[in-house]
Amino acid sequence: MLRCFVAVAQTESFTKAGENIGLTQSGVSVKIKRLEDKLGSSVFNRTRKNLSLTLEGEVLMKYARRILADHDEAVLRLCEPKVSGNLRVGLAEYFIPELLPTLLSKFRKYYPAIHLEVQTGFGMNLIPLYERGELDLVVAGAGPNSSPNRIIAQEPLVWVSGRDIELPERDPVPLALLPAPCGFRKVAIDMLEKSGRDWEVLFTGTSVHSIQAAVQAGMGFSVLPLGALGSEVRQAPLSYGFPTLPIHTLSLFTDDDNTVPAKELFIEYLEYEIRKKQHNYSNY
Repeated sequence: MLRCFVAVAQTESFTKAGENIGLTQSGVSVKIKRLEDKLGSSVFNRTRKNLSLTLEGEVLMKYARRILADHDEAVLRLCEPKVSGNLRVGLAEYFIPELLPTLLSKFRKYYPAIHLEVQTGFGMNLIPLYERGELDLVVAGAGPNSSPNRIIAQEPLVWVSGRDIELPERDPVPLALLPAPCGFRKVAIDMLEKSGRDWEVLFTGTSVHSIQAAVQAGMGFSVLPLGALGSEVRQAPLSYGFPTLPIHTLSLFTDDDNTVPAKELFIEYLEYEIRKKQHNYSNY
């Protein structure tokens, strides 16, 4: 019930929450009703167009995230240690870049019998490898022509700038972007054009780290997921007047019909770490 409650709060939709956790809309409704019956109060304000947390729901959310995190960590730590096998994983490099080495190292420590082969890069390069059978699963943003299995995380896209870099007094806005057809590049350019701002690309990088370095050096501004800011750059001040950006959706690409214990364990571990990360964005 708590997992269902958190999913509804995150998606603001019973239907979308059900899709994310494998339940029908009616199944989600039943669980939320049972939860509210147990609490003796409503956790959501419902109208025809909007769904939001009640005061009681906001209080419950703080406990629900903590309870789910503790539960998932216990399951991971106490899971059958004899799980073994080979697993080929593709991870978009903007996915928790500062924490990724630590997360993978911890997984290897927990499950030494699983041979984990990790490849990082852009989703546009990793997804074709998965489709050709060269990777067992991929975590990346979904492109217009890709078909992910499910949403694994959502986080804001933000404008980023160097810590001591000021916006030029006149357009064009200098940009440091990843190469086309990167989705972040398209969003940055499209949003500036829709807001009537002129722009020019002064730096095209081959990795998130190269973009961070270029932004830090004052080569231009960029667009990245909030979790990929790193310590070298900052979120651009609101006073710069950059247009509001959409939410970035991180998706899981894998074959649900091919259930391998090592793969299922890694996905569960990854989802647990993502939930901990998203908890830090709960007040964004």
